[in-house]
Amino acid sequence: MTSRNLRQRRLSRATAALSGRKRGAQPKVVALGGGMGLSASLTALRRITGDLTAVVTVADDGGSSGRLREELGVLPPGDLRKALAALCGDDEWGRTWSQVIQHRFESKGDLHEHAVGNLLIVALWEQLGDHVQALDLVGKLLGAHGRVLPMSAVPLELQALVRGHDPAWPDDVSTVRGQATVALTPGEVQSVHVVPADPPAVPEAVAAVLDADWVVLGPGSWFSSVIPHLLVPELLDALVTTKARKVLSLNLAPQPGETEGFSPQRHLEVLGRHAPKLAMNVVLADEAAVPDRESLADAALRLGAAVELAPVASPDGVPIHDPELLAAAYDRIFRMHGRIGPWR
Repeated sequence: MTSRNLRQRRLSRATAALSGRKRGAQPKVVALGGGMGLSASLTALRRITGDLTAVVTVADDGGSSGRLREELGVLPPGDLRKALAALCGDDEWGRTWSQVIQHRFESKGDLHEHAVGNLLIVALWEQLGDHVQALDLVGKLLGAHGRVLPMSAVPLELQALVRGHDPAWPDDVSTVRGQATVALTPGEVQSVHVVPADPPAVPEAVAAVLDADWVVLGPGSWFSSVIPHLLVPELLDALVTTKARKVLSLNLAPQPGETEGFSPQRHLEVLGRHAPKLAMNVVLADEAAVPDRESLADAALRLGAAVELAPVASPDGVPIHDPELLAAAYDRIFRMHGRIGPWR
C-alpha cells in the first residue's frame, strides 16, 4: 500500500470516529497562536468542542494589517480575521461569510489588498470603542463556532536578535524589527521580545486560560506567532498557573527564514528558553516529520510532556494540517491525557 493510500485510509477512519463520538458537555479549549497555524488548529478544534476560544497575537505589521495599524493606530486585525474565518461553519452561511471576510480588493488605489474583514473589524472598534465587544459581534454575524480575543490590548512590535542577518558578517548578532521582517529574516534567530516590554493582556484572554480544561499552543510561525504569547507577562502567568492541561502542537516542517534547519526538538528548546517556568503535558507532532523520536521525547520530557505522534498532515503531500486528522489527534489526546471530565 502506498503512503498516499495509507493516509487516505487514516483520514477516512478519523472522519468516521469523529462523526460517531458522543456529544455531551464539552471541554473548554483555548487555542493560542496566529496566522495559518492557529487557523489550522481552530478548524480542527471546532469539530470536537463547542466551547472554544482563540487568543491571537497582535504583532503583525505587514500587508493590510500593517497599513491599518500605521494609519489608524489600531491593533492589527489580520490574524483576528483569519481566526474568525476558521471558526465559520461548513454550511452555506459559514462558507459564504468566511469567503467574504477573507476577500481582498484589487485596485490601483488605496483599497488595494485590503481585506474586507480587516475593515469591518476596525470599523466596529471605532464604533464601539471595545476590542472584545466588537470581535464578539463579528463572530455573531459570522455564526462563528467559538470566540476570538486579542492577546494584548495594545499593538506590539516584535524584535528579534539574529545571528548572521547580514551574510557578510555571519557571526554578528543584530536586532531585527517587525513581525513581517522577523518571519523572513536570513540568519539564525536567537531570541525574540516585544515592545512595549510589559504589555497589558486582555483580561478576557487571561480568564479564558485560567478557566480552560485544555490549552493548545501552536502550530504556527514559531518566533512570530507562537512564542509572542509567552512575552505578555499576565498571559504567561495564567499559562503557568492554570489547572488546564496543555498541548504544544508542532509544525510539519521548518519555515524558511525564522526556523530554517530547526529539528522538532529544537523548537521545544527555544520555547523552553523563552518561558523556563512553563510546563506542557503533551507535544503533538506528525509521525512523518520526526526523524529522531528519542531526541524529541527527551526535549519534551524537559518540558514535563509526553510525545504523541499522529498522522495530521494533508494526505496529498502538501505540508499543511488536515482538519479531520488533526481533530482526531486532539480528540484522542483530550480523552487519553485529560482528567476525568463531564465530556468523557
